[in-house]
Amino acid sequence: MTDHSRALPRFEDIEAAAGRIAGQVRRTPVLRDETLDELAGCRLQFKCEHLQRVGAFKFRGATNAVLSLSDEEAGRGAVTQSSGNHGAAIALACRKRGIAATVVMPRSAPASKRENVLRYGARVIDCDTGQAARDAVTADVLRETGGTLIHPFNDARIIAGQGTATREFLQQLAEANQHIDTILAPVSGGGLLSGTALAAKSMQPDIRVIGAEPAQAADACESFRRGERITNVPIDTICDGLRATIGPLPFALLQRHCDDILLASEQQIIDAMRLLWTHLKQTVEPSSAVPLAVVLANPDAFADRNVGIILSGGNVDLDHLPWTANS
Repeated sequence: MTDHSRALPRFEDIEAAAGRIAGQVRRTPVLRDETLDELAGCRLQFKCEHLQRVGAFKFRGATNAVLSLSDEEAGRGAVTQSSGNHGAAIALACRKRGIAATVVMPRSAPASKRENVLRYGARVIDCDTGQAARDAVTADVLRETGGTLIHPFNDARIIAGQGTATREFLQQLAEANQHIDTILAPVSGGGLLSGTALAAKSMQPDIRVIGAEPAQAADACESFRRGERITNVPIDTICDGLRATIGPLPFALLQRHCDDILLASEQQIIDAMRLLWTHLKQTVEPSSAVPLAVVLANPDAFADRNVGIILSGGNVDLDHLPWTANS
C-alpha cells in the first residue's frame, strides 16, 4: 500500500488527478480589474477558486483523494482534520461516493465552516486549537472507526488534486492568448502552494512561484528561509485557514519548486480583502486575500509583471467580519 504522506507527487499525478476529477469539479473563472492593476503596479489575473464547489479549492484535492480510495478503504470511511474548507470538501466528496466521513475540527473554527461540514453529511468531532490536539483526536478516531486518513495537506493525492487549479489556470490563459510570469498562492500546511509550484514549474519552467503567508503565522516562510521545517512559530492570525504548520511533504516540494515566501500583516490582509470585495466584486475569506496583500506590500517585487493569484476560498462568516471585530 502506498504511503501517501511520503511519496512526492509528480506532474503526471496532477494530470491523472485532472482526469479523475473531471466532471466533478467546476472550471472556475479567471477575472481581472483595471483599478486593482493600477493599485498594484502590475497586471493581475485572479483564478477564482473561491467559486469552486464548497467554496474553496479544497474540493479538488478531496475529490481526487476520495476517488483514489480502493473499495475496501472506501467501505471503512474517510477520516480527516480541518478548520473547515477541507472538511467540507471531504464531506461532499464522500457523500457523492456514498461513503462515511468523519472530520476532526477545532472548536475555534468559524460557525459558517462548521455548518458546511455538517450540511454535507460528515460527522464532526471537536478538538482543541493547535496541531498537537488535532493529531491526537484524529488518531483516536482512526482507531475507533478503522477509517482511512486523508490528511488535509501532507498527502500526495491532495497535493496533486490542488495542483489541477494551476494546470487549469495556465490552460485558460493560453486559450485567451495571455500569460503570467509570476504566480502566488497562500500557504499554511502547504498543499495548495506545493501543488501550484509543481504544476507551474512543470508547465512553464521560467515562472516565479511565490507563497503568501500572514506575518503572524510565518512558519512556512521561516522554514523556507532556514531550509528546515520550523514548527514552533507562534500562530495568531485572522486567517483561520492558514493556521496549520507546514507539512513535510509540501515542504520538500517547496524546497524544489518555490522561489520565495513573502508576508503580509493582519491590517494589510484586511485591506486586501476589502479591495477584492470593492473592485473585483468577489466575496473572499481573509486567507484568500493574503496573496493580493503580499503583492501590495511588496511593490518593487512585482512592478510591471504579469501576476497570477489563486483566490483560495470564499467561506466568510458574515456575522464576524474582520474589520468589525472591535466595533
